[in-house]
Amino acid sequence: MTEAAIETDRLILREWRDADRDPFAAMNADAEVMRYFPSLMTREQSDAMADRIVAHFDGHGLGLFAVERKDTGAFIGFTGFSICRETLPIAGDIEIGWRLARENWRRGYAYEAACACIEWFWQNLDRRRLVSFTAESNAPSRALMRKLGLSHRPELDFDYPGIPADNALRKQVVYVIKRENGRG
Repeated sequence: MTEAAIETDRLILREWRDADRDPFAAMNADAEVMRYFPSLMTREQSDAMADRIVAHFDGHGLGLFAVERKDTGAFIGFTGFSICRETLPIAGDIEIGWRLARENWRRGYAYEAACACIEWFWQNLDRRRLVSFTAESNAPSRALMRKLGLSHRPELDFDYPGIPADNALRKQVVYVIKRENGRG
């Protein structure tokens, strides 16, 4: 992966740096950012996730890009790809995902970064579809998925392994965009 892997008008999607770890940990400890996840992350959990993201890039040639604002140089979160785990009904599919620090919400950054990632996906990978999933109650992410051109596929929805049955976040909804509908 190159230092500036993808650029948009306002963002740089790039490899991770050690300096990203502090703002990443703060983001993962923000209750509003983590509202649709089972729990907040400790600093150790956040660093372990950053290590997994870097290892995913090293092992697969794709992953969750660090997102940097061009105007400030600030790390604002991530957008990119992960390979769905074997424990999921969409195992082996590539998922697009995002998480941004709250002060960067509602500015179009997630949409801008995700559009660039989808374009990169179609240009660089020979895959027939791209998936995304989230908690059923996560209306903001679901709206972004629709805006990006993904369609809800109820037959692929699933209960997330490891989340207790009585937790409302257990029910996950799956959205899909197919190559013929993709940008690129």
